[in-house]
Amino acid sequence: MNFSQQLQDYQKAVESALDEYLSVRDFPQREGLDAMRYSLLGGGKRVRAVLVLAFAGAFGVDARQAMPFAAALEMVHAYSLIHDDLPCMDDDDFRRGKPSCHRQFSEATAVLAGDGLLTHAFLTLLREGIAVGVPAEKVVAAGTLLAQRAGLDGMLGGQIIDLSIEGKTVERSLHQEMCELKTGALIRAACVIGSVLGNASKEQMNIVDKYAQKIGLSFQIIDDILDCVGQQELLGKPIGSDAAQHKTTYVTLYGLEQAKELSRQLTAQALDCLDQLSLADDFLYDLTRMLLERRF
Repeated sequence: MNFSQQLQDYQKAVESALDEYLSVRDFPQREGLDAMRYSLLGGGKRVRAVLVLAFAGAFGVDARQAMPFAAALEMVHAYSLIHDDLPCMDDDDFRRGKPSCHRQFSEATAVLAGDGLLTHAFLTLLREGIAVGVPAEKVVAAGTLLAQRAGLDGMLGGQIIDLSIEGKTVERSLHQEMCELKTGALIRAACVIGSVLGNASKEQMNIVDKYAQKIGLSFQIIDDILDCVGQQELLGKPIGSDAAQHKTTYVTLYGLEQAKELSRQLTAQALDCLDQLSLADDFLYDLTRMLLERRF
């Protein structure tokens, strides 16, 4: 199977699972569920979920057993985007080519929808993970890792740094720390959780984490580049929002061409990590290169 077909198969399976795990029900709080589904099922590349599935597969676990954990990553990511778009945060009106959750519903409903997705992520991971036969100790390990990487020591901590430096001159080291937390933490969680589910050794998991750290930073650099030179119809939101909000980015710190070179270097380092894992197929190599070359 070629890379494009395998990626599409992963993405379709993730979409189906997300729809199932957050199924439509008839209950009084329906608007909250509608808002959760609106944001969760509103498109996206499903990179984090695919990384869970791909690394789990690389270490001997099939997609059926890894899917609850892949879905949980997407739920946490969707919650973070809802809150990131709020007027008190980035105040973005569009996400993935349609109105942001707080514009489609209301600000209060969007806050609750984000909260709902965060809690439903852990319900899905625990309940569905056990249901598909993942050993309890691995479910606990994966859940602990996701909580750590989503919280103060990860994504949430990065968001706090981001808010604290708005409109200020930022050192490169602090900016990198913010990106490693805000963007990179969930990507690292996805890769390592996939490895935890399988039979990866401690040494292999360390290599996977190093790989994920590299692609997490590269992913953020490409996001910053696309905000300057991307196409709005592909990105699904207005370009130039970082500049309009006077945000420090890799482009403002390094310039466009040096930012591109940094991303290429990080991608090469990530590929070197994959070499150390002696993978059975090229899917993760191709995915890593695709993330460097993406246009949205």
